[in-house]
Amino acid sequence: MNEALPDVPEVRVVGLPQLTSGFDLVERLDLPMHLKVHGPLEPMGGEQLAQLSEAINLKGRGGAGFPFHRKLRSVAESAIKRGVRPVVVVNGSEDEPACRKDTVLINRAPHLILDGALLCAEALGARTLVVGVTRESTQRSMEAALAERGLSNSRRSALRASVQRNPVRMVTGAASSLIRSIDGGPAIPPGRKVSASQNGVGGAPTLLSNAETFAQLAIAARIGPERYGNTGLYDEPGTVMLTVSGAVARPMVIEVPTGVPLRYVLQLAGAPPVPQGVLTGGYHGKWIDAATVNEAIVSRNSLDAVGGSLGAGAILPISQETCPLGESLQVARWLAEESAGQCGPCYLGLPAAARGMEDILSGGGPAALEALKQVARNVKRRGACSHPDGSAMFLESTIKAFTDDLAAHVLGNGCGRPVEGVLPLFEGGRATTGIPGGAEAEETGSSRQKIYVDWTLCRGHGLCADILPEVFELGADGFPTVAQAQVPRYAEAKALRAVRRCPALALRIEEEAPRDRGAQRNLPVLSQGRGRRALGR
Repeated sequence: MNEALPDVPEVRVVGLPQLTSGFDLVERLDLPMHLKVHGPLEPMGGEQLAQLSEAINLKGRGGAGFPFHRKLRSVAESAIKRGVRPVVVVNGSEDEPACRKDTVLINRAPHLILDGALLCAEALGARTLVVGVTRESTQRSMEAALAERGLSNSRRSALRASVQRNPVRMVTGAASSLIRSIDGGPAIPPGRKVSASQNGVGGAPTLLSNAETFAQLAIAARIGPERYGNTGLYDEPGTVMLTVSGAVARPMVIEVPTGVPLRYVLQLAGAPPVPQGVLTGGYHGKWIDAATVNEAIVSRNSLDAVGGSLGAGAILPISQETCPLGESLQVARWLAEESAGQCGPCYLGLPAAARGMEDILSGGGPAALEALKQVARNVKRRGACSHPDGSAMFLESTIKAFTDDLAAHVLGNGCGRPVEGVLPLFEGGRATTGIPGGAEAEETGSSRQKIYVDWTLCRGHGLCADILPEVFELGADGFPTVAQAQVPRYAEAKALRAVRRCPALALRIEEEAPRDRGAQRNLPVLSQGRGRRALGR
């Protein structure tokens, strides 16, 4: 149940291979084999690269789908305006249990990714290239690829190239997390949203995109926009890398032209002929039902139109024999554990949402359903990264896609089907914590401290929200929106400061008695680390 996928599962291709060319010859294309398969690559100017990206409608393949040509031009314009050298970053941080396409590319075709990244670096005049990874296998493969090209991080090098290894965490893959880690900080999002194109690594304009995106650019640069456009759809040309798992006989990574029917991809992986539902886009994606599967084709626009999502390219069917809400609950628990522990709506809201889903399955009735909907609404657009938004989208899609099962649980005695654990999670239900110092979740999550607001004294000064935004936010009336809250262990010092600085002396901290761990029902929540030391302060 919930078995983790291997780093490099079976790889298949529909039609002529592009990104997977040569995979039938060797397990890994080293530089000589890469050049035999793909041929040499000529340099291109910055505007030429931007026009090529625009002509093939290249969008980021990491989930957000931002147009690459706009990102490329933005970095170039910012670098010229400020008179600084930009930085190029390849994001190979594939930390979702259901995604392996970038891991496969880095392990088996690392030079194709480097081709695209080096094209951009030379066109932009960058002198720094960083490849972000989270797995030992991808680190080894990419470091070997850099060595095969004679690239290093030496100060004497014309182009300093290095691999940044971060912990396996859902939030590690956020662009801001990767940039922060490259700059020497923890691999978690900062408390503010900043455009990497304007202010990235070391404050320099930074071109950051997904590993597959750079590989697609390298293919297009070799064959040109016309030949590239001969594959796939007119408005979304080329191929797409998908990871297909869940209730399938053969989990796989598959390269397919856009426009291929989704049901054909599922058949190749040995999915049920009539799946109960298919999760598209991964654990920040959306469910579509069996009827919709027959209408969908593999493309960003098509999946959006039928209520799905291409996202990071993960496709997960489930069979008619399993409880979809129970399967989704396991994912919701994992998403809650993956919080960086910085933003209250995320590290408090996501566990509450998972408990809400559990309440529905436990017979909580309509009140439990309404509570879950409210929590999902409240966490959106209130975090330092997209994790709460994507998690809320997954939960809302679950209760929208499986209305019959939802009714059976909310209004009756449940659907009567078991939870088979077909949606892959990391071994033991979670990844490694990724917390500086290697601390365990129990040691770094919520402390035994609770902070309370005395409403007879509170005058709405608002200092508590400034000092302790992890716990407090102000409502429309200017007063805190919570009366009491658990304090994350890393924020204990800030909580004490908030108490001491409250002008009305309206805050107090109380220590809870240790709980029986065997009787604990609350979901474990990961935080970013212990105290100020973990933040490098």
